[in-house]
Amino acid sequence: MMNTAIDVRDLSKKYGDRMAVSHANFSVPMGSICGFVGPNGSGKTTTIRMLLGLITPTTGDGHVLGEDISEPEKYLPRVGAMIEGPAFYPALTGTQNLVVLAKLGGFDVDSVQGLLEKVGLGDRGDSKYKTYSLGMKQRLGIAAALLPNPKLLILDEPTNGLDPAGIQEVRSLLRQLANDGATIFVSSHLLSELEMICDQLVMLREGKVIFTGKTTELLAAQQPMVIARPEHLKDLTKLAEIAKSLGHQMSILDDAVHVKGEKEFAAELNKAAFAAGITLASLAPVQASLEDTFFEMTGEQS
Repeated sequence: MMNTAIDVRDLSKKYGDRMAVSHANFSVPMGSICGFVGPNGSGKTTTIRMLLGLITPTTGDGHVLGEDISEPEKYLPRVGAMIEGPAFYPALTGTQNLVVLAKLGGFDVDSVQGLLEKVGLGDRGDSKYKTYSLGMKQRLGIAAALLPNPKLLILDEPTNGLDPAGIQEVRSLLRQLANDGATIFVSSHLLSELEMICDQLVMLREGKVIFTGKTTELLAAQQPMVIARPEHLKDLTKLAEIAKSLGHQMSILDDAVHVKGEKEFAAELNKAAFAAGITLASLAPVQASLEDTFFEMTGEQS
C-alpha cells in the first residue's frame, strides 16, 4: 500500500542565475495535513507548480500518489488544487460555476450540491458569486478543488485575506476533509493556524528545505523559556544578572528577562530574585510556538 502522497528528491528549479528551489528533499505521508511554510520568495509556489506539472524541474525528481512528476497526466485526475486564489464567473451562481468546471473537467455534475454542502455553502448555491463574502469565495474554491474527489488536495494560502471567523471555517473544513481520508498539502503564512491543524511540516528558507517531519517533533526540539518580569523596571538588569549567574542564557526583551530553561527553573529563579530583594510582577514558563520557531529558523523578523 502506498504510504506517501508526495515524495521529492533533489528537486531544483533555476531561473537564470537564481535557484528558486535548491535540492529539496521531503515526503508527505498519506492521510496527513502537511503545512508548507517559508518566507515570501522562499520557493513554496514554485515547488507547488512543479508538483502540479505546471513547470518542469531543472534537476531532481518526485512522485505524487506514486506517479512520477514528469508524467502529471497519470496523477492529476486524483489531485485537487487551488493556487493563487479561486477564479470564477461573477455573474454566475456558485452552483453554476461548479457545474461549468465539472463539465470542463469531465467530473460528475451530480456531485456539485454535495460539495457545496460539504464546504458550508449548501444554502447559497443559487446566489451569484459576486455576492459572496471572501470566506465564501475561498470555500467555493475548495469545493472546485474537490470536484475530482481527490486523494490529494494542494492549497496555496487558502485563508489569505480572511477574517478570524473565515479562517476558523476553513480550518474546520480542512480537518473534516482529512478525517474523510484526503491528504492535504497546504501553504500558509498563518503559522498559528497551521500549528493547530498540521500533523506534518515542510519548512523552506531561500529555496532550501530546513525542516521536514512531524510538527510535534519540531516544537519539542525547541528549548523552552522562562519569562520573568520584575515589579520595578530598575531591577531588570539585576534580574538578568541573577539568571546568568545560575548558568542560563538570557536576554532582555519588552521589559522582561527571557531565560532559556525548563519550567522547573522558574521556581529557582523566583527564590533567587526574592533573596536579592526583587519582587516579580509575573513569572511564566513558555514553550516555543510554531511562529517563534519559524522566525528563529528562517531569520525572519516577527
